[in-house]
Amino acid sequence: MNGFRAILLKEFSHIRRDRSTLIFALFVPILQLTLFGYAINVTIDNIPLAVFDLDRRQESRRLIDAMCNTRTFRVIEQTADRQTLQHAMTSGRAKTAILIPADYSERLLRGEQAHVQVLIDGSDSQVASTALNAVSLLVVQLSTGKAKAVVEAAQIAPSRDPRGRPALPIEARARLLYNPDLESSHFFVPGLIAIILQLVLVFMTSFSIVKEREQGTLEQLFVTPVGRAALLFGKLIPYALLALTELLVILVGMNVVFKVPIHGSLPLLILLSSLFIVTALGLGLLISTLATTQLQAMQFAFLIMMPSVLLSGFMFPRSEMPLPIYLISCLLPVTYFVEILRGVILRAADATDLLPHITGLVICCLVILGLSLTRFRKQLD
Repeated sequence: MNGFRAILLKEFSHIRRDRSTLIFALFVPILQLTLFGYAINVTIDNIPLAVFDLDRRQESRRLIDAMCNTRTFRVIEQTADRQTLQHAMTSGRAKTAILIPADYSERLLRGEQAHVQVLIDGSDSQVASTALNAVSLLVVQLSTGKAKAVVEAAQIAPSRDPRGRPALPIEARARLLYNPDLESSHFFVPGLIAIILQLVLVFMTSFSIVKEREQGTLEQLFVTPVGRAALLFGKLIPYALLALTELLVILVGMNVVFKVPIHGSLPLLILLSSLFIVTALGLGLLISTLATTQLQAMQFAFLIMMPSVLLSGFMFPRSEMPLPIYLISCLLPVTYFVEILRGVILRAADATDLLPHITGLVICCLVILGLSLTRFRKQLD
């Protein structure tokens, strides 16, 4: 550890004078958190709906109003013929269309089954599945309401509630935990913290060391009476402290901007985040030993970031991935950190609950640090 204090002060001085590093570390993460937190939204509302109503009576208007009241659909056009309805779908103005036949109300009044046709644009699978589920649920609710009215008039019922009123034989009482309002930001923002931390740390660490190698200052440090451990820790500790500051800034932004409270233990969250910070610093160090220029460092960093975003479970559920891709995702440290963040922040999970993810992150940390330190020491030798 000879020369550790000198290297530490040098690195702090370098960070203080390099304003771009400070801006990248403290302000860019908040900007990314805000932009991506608002941009990534899986809640689909106001799907454009075209209506072709041949019935034009109270029952058909009740059906259309019920669809709009779900907030899933928004009527954009009342068409007068089937050709106009088809054009609304092919042009993309409408993602869903409903055709109500002329005998819709008459069939309901006669006690017969009425049919409506719903056309759904399947080019966007997420919008299509949302529309299909909403229509199916709405039809069940309307049919159940009409069936109850008939049962009450006939004074018979398959079952009754505690007040003696006709009721369905089975009732499911669902309760939403951890995110009762189904806010997509509550799911994505904690995972976004992991992605931002890795992005900033990997870029800062790898670029800093490669930049010094390009300028020749790293070679000058090699010939000074500074120990290998002192050089390594002296360069990495300032970035670790900067990352902890960045983490606190992001957590405050998460709570203030997106109203996502931390339900679990804050000390546990900071402790496990420190473990991930060390792992991300190790990744940056490993890249710096592989790259000889800043362009190569950027290419290596993006090579790591793309799988981290797509395979970590941040955007897509890992359980639905093919087995080879799932196994690849297990090699990414951010995969475990995303689960840790969501567990502590949303579900108030403790260390016992998160033990498999903590174990995975520890293994990734040891392997990455081992490879990084081995290659860095060889370069020093």
